[in-house]
Amino acid sequence: MRSASISELKKELQTLPSEKLLEICTRIVKYKKENKELLNYLLFEMQDEENFIRNIKSEVENQFADINSSTLYFAKKSIRKILRLINKYIKYSDHNTTTVEVLIHFCQQLNSSGIKFEKSTALLNLYNNQLKRINKTLALLHEDLQYDYQKELSQIKK
Repeated sequence: MRSASISELKKELQTLPSEKLLEICTRIVKYKKENKELLNYLLFEMQDEENFIRNIKSEVENQFADINSSTLYFAKKSIRKILRLINKYIKYSDHNTTTVEVLIHFCQQLNSSGIKFEKSTALLNLYNNQLKRINKTLALLHEDLQYDYQKELSQIKK
């Protein structure tokens, strides 16, 4: 079965009545938890991005508090899980400021967690990749925002 392109789907959706569109959306949401979460963000949280960011940050803090840091192996698995969660929320938001704020918060939490991530090559690479990602996204923001976030980023790197 051939899948239609996004432009073809968009044209077809524009021709449908609102009742049929509602039925299609409801059916899509039933099949995957991620679709349901995305629709939830689009309907309820997209208007208040600051609150969305606060919720993500508090969830990240809770996840870091629950990390089993008895061995570096378990810590690494937990950190990767947190990062997967963050990436999912970033994908929902699609705002560069959200990306930068949440990733900076992640790096701050990792630094303050007490986990010796410098001893693990995988965790150190993960951390450095997040810093690269922050810098790449930071370049896309307005100069004033770049300056503000650059100060926070310089504190992380110390």
